[in-house]
Amino acid sequence: MFLITKANWGGAQRYVFDLATALRNEFEVSVAFGQEGLLAKKLREAQITTFPIRTLQRDVSISSDVKSFFELLQLFRAEKPDVVHLNSSKAAGVGALAARLAGVPRIIFTAHGWPFWEQRNPVSRGLIYFFSWLTALLSHKIIVVSDYDLKVAKKMPFIAHKTVRIYNGVDPHMQFGPGTIIRSAFPAGARITGTVGELIKNKNQRALIEEAKNNPSMHVAIVGEGEDRPTLERKIKEYGLENRVKLFGFVPSPEVLRGFDTFALPSIKEGLPYVLIEAKVAGLPIVANRVGGVGEILDAKDLTEFSIQRMVGRTAELY
Repeated sequence: MFLITKANWGGAQRYVFDLATALRNEFEVSVAFGQEGLLAKKLREAQITTFPIRTLQRDVSISSDVKSFFELLQLFRAEKPDVVHLNSSKAAGVGALAARLAGVPRIIFTAHGWPFWEQRNPVSRGLIYFFSWLTALLSHKIIVVSDYDLKVAKKMPFIAHKTVRIYNGVDPHMQFGPGTIIRSAFPAGARITGTVGELIKNKNQRALIEEAKNNPSMHVAIVGEGEDRPTLERKIKEYGLENRVKLFGFVPSPEVLRGFDTFALPSIKEGLPYVLIEAKVAGLPIVANRVGGVGEILDAKDLTEFSIQRMVGRTAELY
């Protein structure tokens, strides 16, 4: 049973979907989640058993967190999974304790980039570090998605020996669309800098808007949806960039990457971004902040270690 907080579509959700669908012929697979979204829809279309946890939400709420803990404890005791695979900080924190108390034989925790790297005040970061460590301590095995995060885990008390690095993986032979949806939105001959990701603070799409403000020849395509969309829209309007900076909403990355001349990843916090691996497979020039595992992708001589087959196989071994 996989557990994740939000069933929208981002890196952690894609990870769960890829593993769940790839392993269902070998294991009886189910996915529990909090907030509904595209992941939930895709799982149901793939006929994967799902368990919505109505009280599980991303924001901190003591009453909701207590309720979600007992809801998960009841679920684990009823379904008796042999393995619970935890993803995302909130679900992992609540789920690890519930799984331990339910007597789940094997608890796996994947840290999709340690959350205490986010830009927060020192007290918040300290608390997040403690609860991340506690989640790891309660788990039987911890997966990190980059050597960068592995080095951090090796310094955390009592968990170094049970932490392994398994890179996220994509199909190295994946097919890309022509990117017409992007090209048709800009003047002929425009050089387009594009990015793909959830519209949240950590992805830092605002940096591209600020750059376009100072560079009159720059055209920017921002693909994705999220809570920061209203803020980005206001900035684009404030700077008068409606003709040169465009928000495209959610579009699968293979459909848009070939519409970019340059792929940009201005993130201030990352784990190991799928879309960056895809941009490299597509052969695009890349400009990116070297945060999390980004540098490991940029510096890779080949993409063998970033294949989905390798990711699935190594993860299955831990089960």
